[in-house]
Amino acid sequence: MYLDAAKKQEIFEKYGKSNTDTGSAESQIALFSYRISHLTEHLKVNKKDYTTERALTILVSKRRRLLNYLKDCDIERYRSIVKALGLRK
Repeated sequence: MYLDAAKKQEIFEKYGKSNTDTGSAESQIALFSYRISHLTEHLKVNKKDYTTERALTILVSKRRRLLNYLKDCDIERYRSIVKALGLRK
């Protein structure tokens, strides 16, 4: 499996407040970004996998909603996570 418990813990440790901080917006955005990049690579090989395409669309919209929430609540946290992950905005 591409996303095991150790990889999740590493992502939460790097972007969250601690390795057990799974609920903060930053850690969830980082986890969604990792999953989005994995699904994007999968879809480059399997162009007709429409179920994965739908899952990717759902993940992108979840990440977008979290980013909008973070931008409305705390613009500095928003800017730092966007810069750390290399997202466009």
